Order: sequence, then structure tokens, then C-alpha cells
Amino acid sequence: MATNQELGARGEELAVRHLEDIGLEVIERNWRHRSGELDIIARDGDTVVFVEVKTRSGIGYGTPAEAVTYTKQTRIRGLALRWLSLQQGPWVQIRFDVIAIVVGRHDDPVITHVRSAF
Repeated sequence: MATNQELGARGEELAVRHLEDIGLEVIERNWRHRSGELDIIARDGDTVVFVEVKTRSGIGYGTPAEAVTYTKQTRIRGLALRWLSLQQGPWVQIRFDVIAIVVGRHDDPVITHVRSAF
């Protein structure tokens, strides 16, 4: 059985692959600030996309997307503003996506990408 860190790392790898497969450019991963971390920052045309990745081995405690609570959304918004303040790019739009991944024991992972999740 994978540890939570291993499961999270696998989920982020799957999320990056998914984003690249649909044409987004990943520009940063695991950006850290004293108040938290942004999992993935990507570019979708002239839109910067902040992606929260949640991975679970099952749904016994709820779906991965349900773990992105209002409190977590607020923290992610604040981190995104901090990241943007440090950039030179003229971003036209920003978007917050959630990628929820369920990794079963024997099945292929189920990836749900919620665009503009919050």
C-alpha cells in the first residue's frame, strides 16, 4: 500500500500528463510559500490556471474533489495572488481547476478534471 505522499506524487504525475495531453503548458509544480503550496500552475492560451490535485485510493471518505473545501479554496486564491504578484507576465485571465483522481488497487486511475471549479 502506498503512503499518502507516494499516492499524492503519483496523482500529480497523472495530472501533469493529463494537462499536457489536453494542450496546457505546465509552468510550475509544487510552488511553495510560507502560507502553503500550489500543486500545479499551467498556461491555457492567455489564461493562467491554478490546479489543485486531490488523489485518493477510494471514495470511502468522500470523493477527492470534496476535499477541496471553501477554506482550502480561499488559501489557494491567496497563494495564486502572491504568485501572480511575483510574475512579469501580462495574464489576461486566471482560472482555478481541480483534478480529482481515484486510484484503485487493480483498476486504471479515474481522473476527473473540473475546469473553473471555484
